[in-house]
Amino acid sequence: MTDDADLLAGIEALEDKLAQARASITRRFIGQERVVDLSLSALLSGGHGLLIGLPGLGKTRLVETLSTVMGLNANRVQFTPDLMPADILGSEVLETGADGTRTFKFIPGPIFCQLLMADEINRASPRTQSALLQAMQERQVTVAGQDRPLDPPFHVLATQNPIEQEGTYPLPEAQLDRFLVQIDVPYPDRDTERDILLATTGAEEAASHQVFTPAELIAAQTLLRRMPVGESVVECILDLVRACRPEDDSASEAVRRDVAWGPGPRAAQALMLTVRARAMLQGRLAPDTDDVAAMAQPVLVHRMALNFAARARGERLDGLIADTVAQVTRIEAAA
Repeated sequence: MTDDADLLAGIEALEDKLAQARASITRRFIGQERVVDLSLSALLSGGHGLLIGLPGLGKTRLVETLSTVMGLNANRVQFTPDLMPADILGSEVLETGADGTRTFKFIPGPIFCQLLMADEINRASPRTQSALLQAMQERQVTVAGQDRPLDPPFHVLATQNPIEQEGTYPLPEAQLDRFLVQIDVPYPDRDTERDILLATTGAEEAASHQVFTPAELIAAQTLLRRMPVGESVVECILDLVRACRPEDDSASEAVRRDVAWGPGPRAAQALMLTVRARAMLQGRLAPDTDDVAAMAQPVLVHRMALNFAARARGERLDGLIADTVAQVTRIEAAA
């Protein structure tokens, strides 16, 4: 009973801090509540986010604001075709001491931070992109045969332009799977764009303030993993992930016909964490199947691929995922 009371008190206290964090973020990143919530969900879940959007929609501004509000030491790396792994990870240099002796000294790269913004990640070569894989999964990097841990918490928020394909290197599936969520950043609506116009072209701009510390974020991530998840939500997650695999017996005819490959177990893990984060952001003590439906697209869309025939017909994964979610939740409701 004491554990339950502590959990309840912790979630209620965290609800107030998350409300403050949201308010602080929206002072500089106006509107786009879903984008903000998905970004916060990635951080609360201890994962990484892939921001997909056209230039000028505020992706860089959002990451900078998140680093301020969450109290994280942040670095930004502009990915270019000539960027090398050592430019991110760091390298050893030969240093001559005052007595003339020479030793190798490790110079840490920008990855040694708590929030790394990988700007236009698909512009770097696969060799450089792969330098992030170990850091994103294991929270450490290996340079010159030595493992070097990254200070917790460690998060990567990468950006990508969806329309420019010339001179880019699409992210391999193994790296896409490391991103907890794909966050699509759309155009703002008219009222939001008006607010942005007025807020950013005056003599002064509103500033965000720090709400969390790194230790408080780690505590929130621990608290999230203690949040109970009902059996119906667990079954809904499993049913949804398996229904998106074309070789599974529960897959619909559309999935079997159009999907080249479906999501793996990491997708179910991501859903398990993000549905808790969504419930936490809304001040609820446990997630429900509505949270599963809401988080399905950002968790699954980059972990699946349409086959050539489906792409040629103009099919989209968004619609297929939405149809699968509707099918699974309808079955769950009837059960």
